[in-house]
Amino acid sequence: MALDTIADATPLALSVNGVGKRYDTGFRLDDITFDLPAGYIMGLIGPNGAGKSTLIRLILNMVRRDAGSIEVFGLDNIKDEERVKEQLGVVFDSSYFVDVWTVNKVEHAVRGLYSTWNHRLFGDYLRRFGLDRRKKVKELSRGMLMKLMLAVALSHDARLLILDEPTSGLDVLARDELMDILHEYIEDGEHTVLFSTHITSDLENAADFITYITRGRLYFTGPKDEFLDAFRVVKGGLGDLDESLRERAVGIHRYETGFDALQRVEDIRDLRGARQSRLLVEPASIDEIIRLTNVKDGDKGKGNTR
Repeated sequence: MALDTIADATPLALSVNGVGKRYDTGFRLDDITFDLPAGYIMGLIGPNGAGKSTLIRLILNMVRRDAGSIEVFGLDNIKDEERVKEQLGVVFDSSYFVDVWTVNKVEHAVRGLYSTWNHRLFGDYLRRFGLDRRKKVKELSRGMLMKLMLAVALSHDARLLILDEPTSGLDVLARDELMDILHEYIEDGEHTVLFSTHITSDLENAADFITYITRGRLYFTGPKDEFLDAFRVVKGGLGDLDESLRERAVGIHRYETGFDALQRVEDIRDLRGARQSRLLVEPASIDEIIRLTNVKDGDKGKGNTR
């Protein structure tokens, strides 16, 4: 089902419209627009420095936007900031708790921030995650810190969970457990996840939608399957890399004995005859799409923004 059709039938958890931010360093986040329907997981992807964390900080009103609008469940994230943040749960890539706090102290510190804080539910998550209330934050492993932030985020009935690189440094078992938790979280159709990560294998298994930002601009937003189905990777020897293939390639990576070229599916039909038999055409992973839309050799621009 197309994103437009889903959006028509489902309330929006998050709506970002024409959002821009400029920094004195010269970096610009420019005209970012996408919708996230309630009850789904959206992966936010892009290379380092693309603007993913800036966008999340704009959604959280940690920095002020220069243009555009952001609505969370129909509420403006600046004008209605307090009501919006009641509905948000946030997990960052590093702890925002004081190192010497115990897990019990963490609850005491945060529960006053939320009128819907649920002490019993927090205790349930601590037991599920194997977190000891007496442990200090500085004594927790990377994985346990992530689980503590997740327990806090899930214990005040947050309807939109925003994750900024939460799986960085986690092993595959901890990441699989997180994916299971996220699927449980959205099961009722009323809870939603925006998941920024550079570990794209997690998204290939979990995400319903993809929003891809590169160089501060929107490259794609829409269903994950549509994103993956739009491209193929063509591989061959350097002698097969002719002008026709170069012109049609979205991006090309050359190495000593051959090349990888990212091509749109509709252009694959133009590979004809004996040359085609020497080329290997494979499905493109999210990693390959990001890599080959950001190489300098053969980079063809901004792609299909939706």
